[in-house]
Amino acid sequence: MAKLKDTERAIGLFDSGIGGLTVLECVQEILPAENLIYMADSAHAPYGDKTVEYICERSQHICDQLIDREVKAIVIACNTATAAAASFLREQYTLPIIAMEPGVKPALALSSSGVIGVLATVETAHSKQLDDLVKRYAGEQQVLIQACPGLVELIEAGESNSEKTRELLKHYLQPLLDAGVDTLVLGCSHYPLIHSQIQALVGEKIQLVETGAPVARELQRRLQKNNLLNNTKDPGQIKVLSSAPSAQLEVLFEQITGAKVLPERFE
Repeated sequence: MAKLKDTERAIGLFDSGIGGLTVLECVQEILPAENLIYMADSAHAPYGDKTVEYICERSQHICDQLIDREVKAIVIACNTATAAAASFLREQYTLPIIAMEPGVKPALALSSSGVIGVLATVETAHSKQLDDLVKRYAGEQQVLIQACPGLVELIEAGESNSEKTRELLKHYLQPLLDAGVDTLVLGCSHYPLIHSQIQALVGEKIQLVETGAPVARELQRRLQKNNLLNNTKDPGQIKVLSSAPSAQLEVLFEQITGAKVLPERFE
């Protein structure tokens, strides 16, 4: 088999589970010619209640597998893994590593009330990365951070539309609404999967900020800078792997991409 050109090599994306597919969707839209490999670590989800050391260990394990598959760049399609492991991973590898960043800056720019909320996993909510973002951009504006334990587990279990999810969301959202937020950051890649449920609870006047598109644009910029963009006109291929393959992953992948997939298992 002929060796792939550098531009033809795939981009690797990984998340603790299915949430990173929301990032993959944005990457596919902006870079349709790119070949993608998506790894869902669902057997170890959620990352939000794990230690930094554990998240770094799993993230490195996944990156090693992606590099074995000769990817040209890696996207950490997970806010929690970004907060815990992005700096560590960039010390280990030389290829471009693009990471998530909660949309604090754009949310502050959109806010009229000067009060925004951030929905996040426990690990992200208490991370230095998020703290630094708030200190850098908030100024006189107020940033309220709401950790949402249990939410990722419900989404992974296919209960996005359940009454249990709705009640948990109401519990997390009400204090933010009472405080006068007019903009909400969805600070976990899983949360765009329940965008409509959140919007229904907070009302149309509250703006929701997601971060998948900015990540895809940064990936495009980095690939262009390193002469790694795939400029063919053919649509790229997508390969999906999971540490716990599930029907939920298959259904969601088909909804997002329009294609059927049988995920491969990895440890």
